[in-house]
Amino acid sequence: MPETGQPMASGEFKPMHLKKQSGFTYLAILFAIAIAGVVLAETGINWSQAGQREKERELLFVGNQFRQAIALYYERTPGAAKSYPAKLEELLADGRYNPPQHYLRKLYRDPVTNLQKWGVIIAPEGGIMGVHSLSNAQPVKVAGFCYLDRSFEGAGKYSEWVFSYAPSAQIQRRQQ
Repeated sequence: MPETGQPMASGEFKPMHLKKQSGFTYLAILFAIAIAGVVLAETGINWSQAGQREKERELLFVGNQFRQAIALYYERTPGAAKSYPAKLEELLADGRYNPPQHYLRKLYRDPVTNLQKWGVIIAPEGGIMGVHSLSNAQPVKVAGFCYLDRSFEGAGKYSEWVFSYAPSAQIQRRQQ
C-alpha cells in the first residue's frame, strides 16, 4: 500500500515521496542559473579583453605606419638640412616634390579612441617627429614588444606609446 501524506484541499492525498523532493528542483535550477551567470561573466570579460587586444594590435600597426611615414618624409628632405612635416597632412602628399610623394595613403583614426585626432610630438627644431594615442586607458599588453616599440614595456596607458622617429637613434641602432 503506498504511503499517503496529508490530505489536500481537494480531498486527495499527496504521496509522501513527492513531498520530500519538492525543493530539490528549485535548488537545482538556482544552481544552474548561478553557474550560467559565472560562465557568461567570464565569456564577457574574455570577449572584452579580446576586443582590446585587437585595438592594441591595430594601434601598433597604425603607429608604426606613422613612424615610417615621418622617417621617409625626414630622410627624403631635399638638400642637406632635414626637416619634419609641419602637419600630418603633409604625409599624404609631400608638396616639396613634383609630382608629390605619398608616405601615407590616408590619415588613420586612433583605434583606441576611434578619433581622427592624435597627440603629436614636436621635434626640437620644429615639425612633427611622432604621434601617440590620446587614450589614458590601461593597456593589456605590457611586454613582448618588437625592437622599435621596446620603450612601451611597462607603460601604464596608451598615451605613453609614442611612435616617433629620431635620426640619431636610427644611426646608433645601425652601429650596434
